[in-house]
Amino acid sequence: MTVTASDGRMFDDVLAVEEPLEIRLGFPDGKRRAVSITMRTPGDDAELAAGFLFTEGIIKAPEQIKQIRHCGLKIGMQKGTLDRAAALNSNTIRVDLADASAVDLKKLERHFYTTSSCGVCGKSSIEALRTEAKQIADSGLRVSADLIHSLPNKLRESQDVFDRTGGLHASALFDSDGRLDIVREDVGRHNALDKVIGRKFLDGEVPLGERVLLVSGRASFELVQKALVAGIPILAAVGAPSSLAVELAREYGMTLAGFVRDGRFNVYCGGERILANG
Repeated sequence: MTVTASDGRMFDDVLAVEEPLEIRLGFPDGKRRAVSITMRTPGDDAELAAGFLFTEGIIKAPEQIKQIRHCGLKIGMQKGTLDRAAALNSNTIRVDLADASAVDLKKLERHFYTTSSCGVCGKSSIEALRTEAKQIADSGLRVSADLIHSLPNKLRESQDVFDRTGGLHASALFDSDGRLDIVREDVGRHNALDKVIGRKFLDGEVPLGERVLLVSGRASFELVQKALVAGIPILAAVGAPSSLAVELAREYGMTLAGFVRDGRFNVYCGGERILANG
């Protein structure tokens, strides 16, 4: 779009897309049920839906999913049309279940509405978030401080959409040697992580006991909770952690590092997994 700079100069700017996504469950008897509405950047919607359902404890295994597909029109407005109703109808994705009996229907009693900035909004209580967190098993994963230092630059180099818009969060998984495994971007930090976890969940690769997670912003309580459900032992954040994030990570045996930038970082808990250099 065309914007005006502070000096009065006109130029074209590229914006990060933010649109609603409604996640629905489809049951074998033909019934459908809306589970969540989230504001997200379109793309990798199937991963986002699967990751959300898994990290919320609604589904436990990829075998429970028969198929995932968009409902209605393709994502985005049709060229040349101003029919916003049609556009919004495209922002719906349905997860058809193979067996409804395996789904935790009690989890569906909560109504979810998540914004791109705060995934905790709409949760019934903090204790409800704790219900899916599991103790991190010690897989023997140990990484060097140098490896942690190297992650932000590797993440930044892989953020294609951020380069064009400057307006997206990112989550990325790295192996024990610091090699990038997977990265996803989104206007919502929790959506970016759901996309990463959703891909690994659909591929049957969780728990992720041999991976290091880096998030581009702050480490919130919900990001820690989602990482715990996926069995990720080390979470590093470019920004600051919240007090609840540290509390939860410590309680469940996760390593949490914050302010990973400019050649430094703080370790808030689980420091035994990060080895000093030298």
